[in-house]
Amino acid sequence: MRQKAKVEAYNAPAGGWGSLNAVARILTQEEVAILGSEILLRQNKPDGFMCVSCSWAKPAKPHPFEFCENGAKATAWEVTSRTVTPEFFGQHTLAELRGWSDHQLEEQGRLTTPMRYDPSTDRYVPVRWEQAFDEIGEELKKLDPRSVIFYTSGRASLEASYMYQLFGRMYGSNNFPDSSNMCHETTSVALPEVIGAPVGTVLLEDFELTDCIFFFGHNTTTNAPRMLHPLQDAAERGVPIITFNPLRERGLERFVNPQNPVQMIAGGTRISTQYHQVRPGGDAAAIVGICKAVIEEDDAAIKTGLARIIDVEFIETHTSDFEEFAAFCREQRWEDLERASGLGRQAMIDSAAVYTKSRAVIANYGMGVTQHRHGVETTKMIVNLLLLRGNIGKPGAGIAPIRGHSNVQGQRTVGITEKTKLVPLDKLAELYGFEPPRWDGLTTVDACQGIIKGEVEGFVSLGGNFLRAVPERSLMEPAWSGLRLSVQIATKLNRSHIVPGEVTYLLPCLGRIEIDEQVNGAQAVSMEDSTACIHGSRGQRKPVAEGLLSEPAIVAGLAKATLARNQKVDWDAWVADYSLVRDAIELTYPEQFRDFNRRMFEPGGFPRPLAARERQWKTPNGKANFTVPKSALRPPPEDDNVFELMTLRADGQFNTTIYTEDDRFRGIQGSRYVIFMNPDDLAGQGLKPGDLITVSTVANDGVDRSVGELQVVAYDIPRKAMAGYYPELNELIPLWHFAEGSKVPAAKSIPVRISRYEVPEIVEGSEVSIAAT
Repeated sequence: MRQKAKVEAYNAPAGGWGSLNAVARILTQEEVAILGSEILLRQNKPDGFMCVSCSWAKPAKPHPFEFCENGAKATAWEVTSRTVTPEFFGQHTLAELRGWSDHQLEEQGRLTTPMRYDPSTDRYVPVRWEQAFDEIGEELKKLDPRSVIFYTSGRASLEASYMYQLFGRMYGSNNFPDSSNMCHETTSVALPEVIGAPVGTVLLEDFELTDCIFFFGHNTTTNAPRMLHPLQDAAERGVPIITFNPLRERGLERFVNPQNPVQMIAGGTRISTQYHQVRPGGDAAAIVGICKAVIEEDDAAIKTGLARIIDVEFIETHTSDFEEFAAFCREQRWEDLERASGLGRQAMIDSAAVYTKSRAVIANYGMGVTQHRHGVETTKMIVNLLLLRGNIGKPGAGIAPIRGHSNVQGQRTVGITEKTKLVPLDKLAELYGFEPPRWDGLTTVDACQGIIKGEVEGFVSLGGNFLRAVPERSLMEPAWSGLRLSVQIATKLNRSHIVPGEVTYLLPCLGRIEIDEQVNGAQAVSMEDSTACIHGSRGQRKPVAEGLLSEPAIVAGLAKATLARNQKVDWDAWVADYSLVRDAIELTYPEQFRDFNRRMFEPGGFPRPLAARERQWKTPNGKANFTVPKSALRPPPEDDNVFELMTLRADGQFNTTIYTEDDRFRGIQGSRYVIFMNPDDLAGQGLKPGDLITVSTVANDGVDRSVGELQVVAYDIPRKAMAGYYPELNELIPLWHFAEGSKVPAAKSIPVRISRYEVPEIVEGSEVSIAAT
């Protein structure tokens, strides 16, 4: 039996004493109270280091403490004094370690020594770096490049990412799935079609100029807490902030700045002026309702001769297909929009009333939009809303997808993508004298399908915890053992490392916060934030162990052992001096990285040029395009016994990294195996808080996807919606359940049924599997 969670309501605001206490606890937990405190003073500062967790923008004039609670946790997690040595692996088989939780695995500390899996003992054994590179190179040479995956975590720097994609393409592969495939690939598909840019248009300074902010499907409290500073500033200026989210998240309700003594006493700032709890996936219908109200008000203005509500000049000059979209909105019935959104008509009209009175509007959104079957259409609906009043391409306005990991957006910028149309292949051929493959590679979903079918033979992972992050765990883990080659580059132990392939290597690397000493001295790296600004980052602490290699050095070692010698690529020179890698990036992307080395430590970062910010639309028709949603306005399930499950993150985690088993803001302590349900739904199912249930996916493909022994928690969530933690509930997501057009797993709306969990009866002398009715 799992430990049951203690459930106790947490009523304090985000930030404040709760955050200070959490930071103190994590520094103590990782035994770095003094060292960690000193290092945190350099976090997200010019000439300091960039946070290893979220990708939110870094201000040119930082606060004295430019880190948040989760950023401090990530820093403590990396600079921990705990280490995983060869002796650890000598004491534990991989079969034993597979019984440990995600938190227990990473809590062991930093990896220190390159290791190779020994199947005869089911243990990792140490191996010399040179030997590991040579053996991996020999294995890669035997494999068809089309059968090899080069996966990238969102943490890897621009320099490491550029080298990695070049190595993979020189090897002959375009299989570059990455973290973006599981989160904001939806953005990368939707935005180019409607505004001609794959990223958001908002800069940090726009938050100082805006007079209205919308939020769709994002939990700022845990996913980008430093964003609460500009939100608080805006709220205190009287800027209305309108939030759409199924759960009421504390940071978008009230925030106390821990750096402000007055606020610590007085109680902080109310953030959202309107908070609308849409049903999961109901955002598109809510936005259609807002647009309908705007367009109908504009129609009335025409009839009465009043000033127009929409921005007629902008629409006529810069957009296409407005009339088709407007006609669609007029045709929608309010009762249908209410049912699809889960909101009342008045909520949508109230939001529209604020929108029409605002001159400069920012629309932020997160994975609560992108991780739905219709996520691409919903993203385009957000653009529709902004285009109605010209809210793209002017100060204080624009669209702001809030990315996750610290360089997940930047990796795409320098070639980590399976889509060949996004990579300057001709330029790579010219610079490096080879013919890159021209076929499109595999997405994350494609890679998983290939692994399950046995078509993928090799998997090289630059960071990350792929097995834990993807859907279909019950199918993926058994299939993973069929890989011929698994190479894992990592700082800490995780689930992907303890499910071996036939030939498996675990290669420990330096963390971003560690001093990266190379032949030409200490090196700096760079990354791109959510606002497409480029920042430099310098390591601050001595490496946790001697002999650790940097990610660029590991990539170079693999490349030299695998590829034929190429006179145009001096891997050793690049490792000795990362500025040469940045020169190469600038040569490959001259418009995006002009004067890269000179500008990389500009306070606030230097922005990449983005045509949509200047109202230049790099779409096929040269316009910003209104679009009509075809499938996004779906109603809730008809079956009273089918629920919509959304997975989410806790306060004590970042992505697959679990710092603690607690979730302070939702009042959960000691366990992550909980399910949040509406109290009325609990009663309707004959359940009470604390009961244990099994959750099973509704699907007709012959695969049983169930997670049992989940503790029910009564929570303020829309009827027929349920929520539970990622990644524990990933095995409920079918691989085929993804966003249409982007293949992002649709983790925010999984159709499920529930049943009461039955504790297995243990019969003496026999083994009984866990069952559920």
